[in-house]
Amino acid sequence: MSSLTTSAQPAIRIVDLTPAQAEACEQAAHILYAAFREHWREAWPTLDDAREEVAAMCTPDRICRAALDASGAVIGWIGGMEMGYDGRVWELHPLAVDPARQGQGIGRALVHDLEAQIQARGGVIVYLGTDDTDGMTTLSGVDLWRDPWTSIHAIRNLKRHPYQFYETLGYRIVGVLPDANGAGKPDIFMAKHL
Repeated sequence: MSSLTTSAQPAIRIVDLTPAQAEACEQAAHILYAAFREHWREAWPTLDDAREEVAAMCTPDRICRAALDASGAVIGWIGGMEMGYDGRVWELHPLAVDPARQGQGIGRALVHDLEAQIQARGGVIVYLGTDDTDGMTTLSGVDLWRDPWTSIHAIRNLKRHPYQFYETLGYRIVGVLPDANGAGKPDIFMAKHL
């Protein structure tokens, strides 16, 4: 368990999220659905889809951690999956913070906690994909097949895309998958060496 205290908010606790915690899993599903609703609705278009994602992440071979407020309510959660490479590479998937609590350091605390969990399991690289399906960066609507690295080098954030959040935590763009979500809608790949 880890905790975070800032002058802007009281301490939070970060704990394992397990299937036995039915109410906490339900809260996590609501947060996932709400957090992705505006720009990435197709990721979890219904609350039932979000519930299935929480259940899929709460398995013994994965990491699933929840941030709890002082009352014990879930205010954010994060998942991690081993990607092979003899356990050295893990995927951060997903990260969701209650929209009313975003910008308070909860996501940052969850990422740091996940990195510590991954290191404890022998992982050294964290990878993530962060789609741009809504014109949030200058990589959207561009033919990335011709010269992806020039476009990546010149990337700009147009609508609070999370790639910059991850950059502040030491993640770097390591590639893109052009048209992954349809024409002009890439997936942006980021990674960090722990």
